[in-house]
Amino acid sequence: MGTHTTHIVWDWNGTLFHDTDAVMGATNAAFAELGLPPITLERYRELYCVPVPRFYERLLGRLPTEAEWLVMDEAFHRHYAAHRPRCGLAEGAEGLLEGWQRAGRSQSILSLYGHDELMPLVRGFGIESRFLRVEGRTGPSGGSKSEHMVRHLAALADGPAGAGRVDPRRTVVIGDAVDDAVAARHAGARAVLYTGGSHSRASLAAAGVPVVDTLAEAVEMAEGMAA
Repeated sequence: MGTHTTHIVWDWNGTLFHDTDAVMGATNAAFAELGLPPITLERYRELYCVPVPRFYERLLGRLPTEAEWLVMDEAFHRHYAAHRPRCGLAEGAEGLLEGWQRAGRSQSILSLYGHDELMPLVRGFGIESRFLRVEGRTGPSGGSKSEHMVRHLAALADGPAGAGRVDPRRTVVIGDAVDDAVAARHAGARAVLYTGGSHSRASLAAAGVPVVDTLAEAVEMAEGMAA
């Protein structure tokens, strides 16, 4: 792998892992516990943003208090864990990961999903060996990905054999949220956003980066963006 080779940083939830049904089921189950009305997928995609407390602000008309946020966050993750086993990889994801690796290119995962929950999932799908690094959140939830992205790319630059050739200027982040584009920009990388997850096309377009409807399109675009 040479320094000219494009590296992809994949988002997990809503991108490689097609968990839309689990997210909606968990969201509405948590809302029911909190006395809030259910929300449609279209409305969710219209309002969703990171940091997640801002999403609740859009729903409630005010930021939740710290105590309210802790209750909301716990309820969501409890219900999500119940719905998650019915979800799988996004259509075509396995072949795209294999093809990218077979071509001698590198890739990694950076997610705001808890690291201890992320790793068994990635291993369970038999894809861990496709990545130089798989990294989930280790601190409290509710934040942005920007600082995580800087540390992720720095770790790749200082990492084991091969990883030291990863250059942010030759890196493309593929994700389903505006925050993925913000994080990429913060770290000096590029981004392609995918409509199959948490955001509407209109909200993704506001990020000012390419927006695609399939992961195959995202990979094809990434090939040329940072070459």
